[in-house]
Amino acid sequence: MSTTIDNFTKQLHDNLEAVENRAKAFKDSIQSVTEKTQGEIQSKLDEAKTNLDAKKQEFDEYRAKLKTQFDEKESEVKSNIEEWKTSRELKKLEERAEQAEDYANTAILLAMATMEEAEKATLEAIAARRDAETAAETTEK
Repeated sequence: MSTTIDNFTKQLHDNLEAVENRAKAFKDSIQSVTEKTQGEIQSKLDEAKTNLDAKKQEFDEYRAKLKTQFDEKESEVKSNIEEWKTSRELKKLEERAEQAEDYANTAILLAMATMEEAEKATLEAIAARRDAETAAETTEK
């Protein structure tokens, strides 16, 4: 394989490993959340909100970039890639490869961002359920 492909696949592997680690941490966090107090859950939720607020613009940029890249890929399908290959239009093929790599990286970064949003949403759901259960217990007494 070429050095460029090696570098791309290494970066992709590193990003996927980060996604995997984030998913494992999320899973562990969710499994232990039922043992936490309402205050601990709220503290974790506040932390998640702060992290998301700090990264909101970055996440929005990933989403916008992914949409733009998707639109570009759609128009690329209409172009004649086979002709580029046959006539060895290296510059166009190189640009296409770089765009495809960038698209893959952006998609992974967006997946990581979405996981953070999912964690926040899950904590909000658990906190809301706890509030409902507390209210129900208070009403029963």
